[in-house]
Amino acid sequence: MLYSEKVMDHFQNPRNVGKMDDADGIGEVGNAKCGDIMKMYIKVDDNGIITDVKFNTFGCGSAIASSSMATEMIKGKPITEALELSNKAVVEALDGLPAHKLHCSVLAEEAVRAAVKDYYDKHGIAYDAKEFCAGDCAHCGEHDAE
Repeated sequence: MLYSEKVMDHFQNPRNVGKMDDADGIGEVGNAKCGDIMKMYIKVDDNGIITDVKFNTFGCGSAIASSSMATEMIKGKPITEALELSNKAVVEALDGLPAHKLHCSVLAEEAVRAAVKDYYDKHGIAYDAKEFCAGDCAHCGEHDAE
């Protein structure tokens, strides 16, 4: 199996690893099939800029590399931009992932979204539930039985 140099670098030298006790938003996601668990912490300033981000990931090298790259991509950015982070952008930034490891980049995207949603909830910021819907939830009303 071939991994890009960037994947190997982010796996062997992950950025922003750790826990954040005073996080403004925390997102935890997991994949039951592979057992990966990803926890993302964000610190947001009064202007809505993500000033710090940390992650803890229990999983394979691709999951760790995806988490690390995702934190690098949202750090210093407005929270609204973090919401736009896609798993495809993470994969591109890592110079690709093997097809059977693409779910790791999806987890990274979901962890960022979950942390932003937690931040919104804690701060009473209104949002459209559809923005956070993965397509398997009932609360957004988009997927009701017809």
